Amino acid sequence: MTRTRSLFSLCKATLAATALMAAPLLLSGCGFKPLYGEEKGAVDVTAELKDIYVANIPQRFGQQIRLALQSQMAGDGPEDPRKYKLVVQPTISGEAIDIHGDNTTGRTRMLATAHWQLLTIEQTPQLITQGYAQTLDGYTNTYEQYFAQTLNMESTMGRIAQALGEQITQQVATWFKTHATPADVPDNQPKALYPSPNLIPDSDQGTPMEQEGPDAIPNMATGRAPIDTNF
Repeated sequence: MTRTRSLFSLCKATLAATALMAAPLLLSGCGFKPLYGEEKGAVDVTAELKDIYVANIPQRFGQQIRLALQSQMAGDGPEDPRKYKLVVQPTISGEAIDIHGDNTTGRTRMLATAHWQLLTIEQTPQLITQGYAQTLDGYTNTYEQYFAQTLNMESTMGRIAQALGEQITQQVATWFKTHATPADVPDNQPKALYPSPNLIPDSDQGTPMEQEGPDAIPNMATGRAPIDTNF
């Protein structure tokens, strides 16, 4: 009985392995092509990613994004960036949610965005393509434990940097594969302005105004505030 079960388990494992090996062939017949896979006559995406120099990004949060991009684009390494230059401009903001009766908050939600541009490395750099990445994360507030609170925020920002790096790497790799223009935030769309009751007017004729955020809601309505990334 035990031998029969062992033979049955071996057969199941063999069939499962065969199915996994045959899956790429079946998917290729449906038009599926691996993003980082090698294909005869096609662009070697992995080699192109290793040819990208990631420009310096200011502040610690920017350094985390740059390290994530360098690691993800290098792959198995070593990279030799001589052809392209990647310029990334990230922003991050925090929003207080779960407001308590004593005006404290139980959780901080963080929204991060990054606009990136891929340029050629030459005397007169040319813009090749550009795109936009966005991610959302958060952490639970622990006011009684300041050290743990700081660790929570730093861990969250580290996860956000990794997520932005993954999105940008995938978008750049997709462009190398398809030359399709990534989605970007339109610059010609006017942003709404709202009167801010918490600011002192500059004169008796002007009312302080605040622009909408990435979610079309002003900061004063949600408790969102810019995050100090110089920690």
